[in-house]
Amino acid sequence: MLRLLRNRRVILGAVATLILVSTAWLFAGGPESTDTAVVAAVAQGEFIVTVPVSGELRAREAVQITVPPNAQQAGVWQMRIQSLIPEGTVVKAGDIVAELDRSQLAQRNTDVGLELQKAEAQLEQANLDSTLTLSTARETIRNLELSLEEKRLAKEQAVYEAPTVRRQAEIDYERAERQLNQSRSDLRTRTEQAQARLREVGTDVSRRRNQLNAIMEVMGGFTIRAPSPGMVVYAREWNGRKRTTGSQVSQWDNVVATLPDLTQMESIAYANEIDVRRVAVGQSVEITLDSDPTKHLTGRVTAVANVGEQRPNADAKVFEVKVTVLEPDTTLRPGMTTGNVIETLRLTDVLYVPLEALNNADSVTFVYRRDGHRTIRQQVETGAVNDHDAVILRGLDRGNHVLLSPPENGASLELVLLPVDSAATARAAAQRDSVARPPVRRDSAPGTPPGPGRRDTSANRGAAPPAGTQRVTAPAPAPRP
Repeated sequence: MLRLLRNRRVILGAVATLILVSTAWLFAGGPESTDTAVVAAVAQGEFIVTVPVSGELRAREAVQITVPPNAQQAGVWQMRIQSLIPEGTVVKAGDIVAELDRSQLAQRNTDVGLELQKAEAQLEQANLDSTLTLSTARETIRNLELSLEEKRLAKEQAVYEAPTVRRQAEIDYERAERQLNQSRSDLRTRTEQAQARLREVGTDVSRRRNQLNAIMEVMGGFTIRAPSPGMVVYAREWNGRKRTTGSQVSQWDNVVATLPDLTQMESIAYANEIDVRRVAVGQSVEITLDSDPTKHLTGRVTAVANVGEQRPNADAKVFEVKVTVLEPDTTLRPGMTTGNVIETLRLTDVLYVPLEALNNADSVTFVYRRDGHRTIRQQVETGAVNDHDAVILRGLDRGNHVLLSPPENGASLELVLLPVDSAATARAAAQRDSVARPPVRRDSAPGTPPGPGRRDTSANRGAAPPAGTQRVTAPAPAPRP
């Protein structure tokens, strides 16, 4: 009998315990115990905004290996590379780097040689013509001098003759004198003409001879040698391709290869139009090598282009960004691909949440804050954002928890608005201007089927909001796209 009473007490105690557990379970929300919604805590600490861009290494300083600078004087404008040593070859000063095609220059040499011979023949002919012409003119003057002497004697003898005879002798003398003076003047003119002709032909001869000498000098320069020791790196053409055998070079694009200074390297990167407004000179950069991802170098932005450019095989315009590598490294080589992470903003001791927690309805940004078993739709004021998180200026405290996806009845929850604070709004606008803000997710409309991890928290809608806030009922937002 005593044992039976003891068993009945145990059974009654078990039933009472079961009733209490069931009651607590019902008051706690019933089916909500199966909720699988992803919750994240509001973090506090350092917040960094970065812009990742890929780049290519090149030397900040390099010795250029060019085609002969006087090729234009030889009448050669375009030259073709006939042979080129392999890229990366370490050369000494004076070593042969490339050979240019001489066929065009050889034809030019032949043409100028023929023109020189023709000019020399014309010079010789001009010398002969001037000699013959001037000799004839001098002989004519000599004869006129003798004739003038005869006329002078006849004039003297006619002193005792009749006046008409005397006058005729004077006329003959004056005519002979004028002819002699005219012949002397003609001789001077013909002498000047002969000298001008000789100068003209002589100048042409000198010009042809100088052209021939320039061609011979340029032809010798078609064997391109290294001006100093170093490692040969091919130059790039206007389309971005590296020069090789068969490439065309000219006086305007005359670099065949370079000898870079490997102790001073920089990464040339290109940022798109959205990211370039956040990049500025002096920002620190973390550099990694595609060939060795384990190696990390530091750099600094030294130049940002003001004008965009269209890169080959690219649809949008990009802006060139130069990043100087601060640590010298003997393993770095021009042309290596780098990953550059530019730090555009660093904030200390701020609150931030994942971007997935942000929602937007009617231009109001809010989160779903978990408070025990309740879910509150809380307006927040955001600041800077990066690829994963957003800074929270107002609306949340450290230790709060937010949902990363809206609950199924989230659109029907009352929205707890923030009090107006113009100073905080200005600070938020300044932070948002410093970085690009991605779009946030819009809230679900009523009647949207619940997704994974969502649960109904309508039983807790009547909970009191945090101190200092006001509660309003916001209209249901548009359906999420």
